[in-house]
Amino acid sequence: MLMRILLGIFAWFMFSLQAHAVDLASLSNKDVVAGLKEALSQSSSAAVAKLGVKNGFLGNQRVKIPLPDKLQKIDGAMHKVGLGRYSDEVIVSMNRAAEAAVPEAKTLLLDAVKKMSVKDAKGILTGGDNAATQYFRSNTESQLRAKFLPIVTKTVRQVGAVEKYNEFTGKASALGLTDPPKLEPYVTQKALDGLFLMMKDEEKAIRSNPADYSGKLLKKVFSAVAR
Repeated sequence: MLMRILLGIFAWFMFSLQAHAVDLASLSNKDVVAGLKEALSQSSSAAVAKLGVKNGFLGNQRVKIPLPDKLQKIDGAMHKVGLGRYSDEVIVSMNRAAEAAVPEAKTLLLDAVKKMSVKDAKGILTGGDNAATQYFRSNTESQLRAKFLPIVTKTVRQVGAVEKYNEFTGKASALGLTDPPKLEPYVTQKALDGLFLMMKDEEKAIRSNPADYSGKLLKKVFSAVAR
């Protein structure tokens, strides 16, 4: 009896694998690429929408931008001598800068989606929960950083982050701080880290419940993989 049950489970498992393979094989290259592009477009747009608003970074502990490591070491001493407000103001202004800059990344992200090949798309489709985001990051992060840096540089000045940062490092220098890290590259990298983290969350959600998202091809492609 036990052997019959085990054989039944094995037969069901093999049938599922075969059905899964047939589902993937039945998808045209055009459908695979288009469905994946729909998913990436939606995940990037959703990530931007969540982060590019007031408190999008500051109010989300998963992506909130902290002081650089080197400054954190001296922050405790500044609080002890009544200078804590300087670091608090820097943290707020850095996150406000990221929130202001992120919406400008949407066009860059959507343009990058267009470069994906059929081979890449099929590999991503059968990858893990964040395969698309990892591919996207590994192939576009350096270009995004180069284009994103001028935007951050402009916005950190507009929201007063540079002034607050200079005040903080000036006070901290009296307590032993030397060679503080540059503000703009740091905020740029942290903003990108937060953006890709949100994209990963969105991709995982799409893979888990494709029916909840818009896009005929997205549902068709990811539903086939989910079977």
